[in-house]
Amino acid sequence: MSTRYNVLIVDDHPIIADAYKSAFEFISIEDGKLKFNITTVHNSDDAIEKINNASKQKKIDIAFLDISIPPSSDGTILSGEDIGTTIRQLLPKCKIIIATTFNDNYRIQVILKNVNPDGFLIKNDVNKEELVTSIKTVLKGAPYYSKSVLELFRKQASIDYKLDKIDRQILHELSVGTKMKELPNIIPMSMAGLEKRKKHLKQIFGVLDNDDRELILKAKEKGFI
Repeated sequence: MSTRYNVLIVDDHPIIADAYKSAFEFISIEDGKLKFNITTVHNSDDAIEKINNASKQKKIDIAFLDISIPPSSDGTILSGEDIGTTIRQLLPKCKIIIATTFNDNYRIQVILKNVNPDGFLIKNDVNKEELVTSIKTVLKGAPYYSKSVLELFRKQASIDYKLDKIDRQILHELSVGTKMKELPNIIPMSMAGLEKRKKHLKQIFGVLDNDDRELILKAKEKGFI
């Protein structure tokens, strides 16, 4: 008797999404008892729609997520990280594998904390064999981390990185040209609270300049925008 899994692949690059799909198909051919119903989407809006629909019937078993997904049209989803946290809330039994180009320890630690993925891959590490191995490992109930992620674990600093969704939303709004005086209309906080957050962000990223431009550049460098 075969086991069937519902898979959601979220990546804004169709060629990469097809590579993930091919890995699942290879596993199915290799083991005829494993079957995969695969849905692929290329943007945040479609991903959230699929997740909301699936949550009513618990019909996503595995999600393969790219972190660098453009924000949703309403601005509530800023990246694949937010898609991952949404899945955790609505489909807690879903296995999540994250693939990203980011190889910065700072960014990876935040994703691990917020999403707690079952698998974590750095795209530069990934080939067909690694994709297949990661999927098989996660299906067996064990976590899987690619080589670069394991190396970053070993180099992990003792700093406890704490960036929540409001911090990331502030960074996103500043990066698209929103003025600080406009933020209280977008983020439910007082101007004093927002300024305090921004000051804390500059401390985290080591920005001494009062100009917000340096903060945005650092945040982009670390993969938060």
